[in-house]
Amino acid sequence: MRRYELDEFAGLDSLIHRWEPRCKLVGLLSLIFAFAWVENLRLVPLMLGVTAALYLLSRLPLTFLTTRLQYPGLFILAVVGLLPFLSGSTVIWQWGMLSLRQEGIEAMLLIAGRFLAIVVLSLILFGTTPFLNTVRALQSLGLPVILADMLLLSYRYLFEIAAMVTTMQQAMQLRGFRQTGRFPFLPSGKTLRQLAALVGTLLIRSYEQSERLYKAMRLRGYGRRPVGPQSVLPQHALTWRWHLLGLLLSGLTAAGFVLAELQYIS
Repeated sequence: MRRYELDEFAGLDSLIHRWEPRCKLVGLLSLIFAFAWVENLRLVPLMLGVTAALYLLSRLPLTFLTTRLQYPGLFILAVVGLLPFLSGSTVIWQWGMLSLRQEGIEAMLLIAGRFLAIVVLSLILFGTTPFLNTVRALQSLGLPVILADMLLLSYRYLFEIAAMVTTMQQAMQLRGFRQTGRFPFLPSGKTLRQLAALVGTLLIRSYEQSERLYKAMRLRGYGRRPVGPQSVLPQHALTWRWHLLGLLLSGLTAAGFVLAELQYIS
């Protein structure tokens, strides 16, 4: 089973990779929140242009983007795909009972563009920095220690649970499990009971593994006040002047989008 780690290409060399994690976190998050604020369709091409420029600067391969946009893309397509036919009153094309509406098309383009920009920026943020360094940056910015530990453990064992599910599914298929039902995508009662047993077994195994992990961490001193020096974020080749310059540029860009949106509203 292929593991799609977010930081699979965090070892590459680019300006975005060398950007200090705390500055990168604040800068890209400011852009994400600014893009989420946008309601003007005319700003969507600018959003996508800024996002594409940052992705090119990150030097992440195109496959990193395409493989991680498959399922979110299908989800957003299912959500907004019917808007051009259901939303709005200005009909621009009609065939029988099927009508294409202008307001629905504009809403679909706005939602899809905003979604694409935000998801790609999130992939740039987590794909150019090791996940441990991202959590350290969050902790240095005020994230409580317990939440930082929960983030690390959740990310670490998410792949373990996925591998466990794959193993259990293969074992069920080797024992003759086949999904049956009268209608497509509608499993029978027997199939539902078997899937429920799979989910229950997975929950029990996950709980038992979390108990073993917690006891092992307690035996190794987890929860005590650290005596030695705290771990710090790694040093980067760029000077702080360039790190802060990148933060300033991203902040000004985010502020520009917010001001443009406020002007459009007024």
